[in-house]
Amino acid sequence: MTTTTRRVLPHRVEFGGPADGPRVVLVHGLGGSHANWAALGPLLAESTRPVAVDLAGFGYTPGTGKTARVAANARLLERFLREEVGEPAVLVGNSMGGMISIMTAAAHPELVTGVVLLDPVLPTSPGARLDPAAIVGIVIALLPVLGPRVLVRRRAAAGARERALSTLSVCYGDISRLTDEQLDAEVGLTEFAEAEGLTPVAAYVGAARSLVLHGVRPRYRREMAAISAPVLLLHGTHDRLVSVSAADTAARKHPSWRYRRQDGGHVPHMELPVETARTITAWLQGKDA
Repeated sequence: MTTTTRRVLPHRVEFGGPADGPRVVLVHGLGGSHANWAALGPLLAESTRPVAVDLAGFGYTPGTGKTARVAANARLLERFLREEVGEPAVLVGNSMGGMISIMTAAAHPELVTGVVLLDPVLPTSPGARLDPAAIVGIVIALLPVLGPRVLVRRRAAAGARERALSTLSVCYGDISRLTDEQLDAEVGLTEFAEAEGLTPVAAYVGAARSLVLHGVRPRYRREMAAISAPVLLLHGTHDRLVSVSAADTAARKHPSWRYRRQDGGHVPHMELPVETARTITAWLQGKDA
């Protein structure tokens, strides 16, 4: 059973699960929220106890340009694990959430029993090709004054449904896999959060800028190498935002990680929830060899 409340911050959604199942914390990507886990969460709840958290500046957790930065949200996740979850957990992070999961696992190994990376932000590998939409997004994120203005104009020029479709068409490898239920959930949450002022443009830009800058720093590579918990890396062969070649490179540099390619895009938990749940569950149970 899924339970949620908007009165407790950071906002979280519990998906239930067996009392003796491992604790799993689902960490969304840039521009995402707990709604991204609506398909995967119940599937994981068959054998684990998953909870999806809204990071600061996203979903129902308010934030600012400063509190939405990846370093600040890594601290938020650490506090959530320590004070709210109250036990070591498996982190499942997508995109920016993968980066934040890596940062958290490296800094606080006592809180993390495993890390599942779903198309995480990774250091760029030689020869990697980025989608033009990704390049435009990076440029906007790095513009301190013009970037927020561009995003405000985009919000004003298109409704939530049009913007959601535009974003998901880049994130999915095959947009025909997008269900009406998924789209309605994304649009409904976006409309409510924006009406309540919970997801200001400044928060998005602050998060995006910090994500890009942290991703190119040597520190991020050191954090990846410092993870002591088991790691499962899943990456879509059609990911247009983080090249699969970057995942191939990461897997070679970290041979202890389990690595699987998937026939999808940047959001496997949304596009391929059944396959993704099956792979994660098998890995958790030691049956993926």
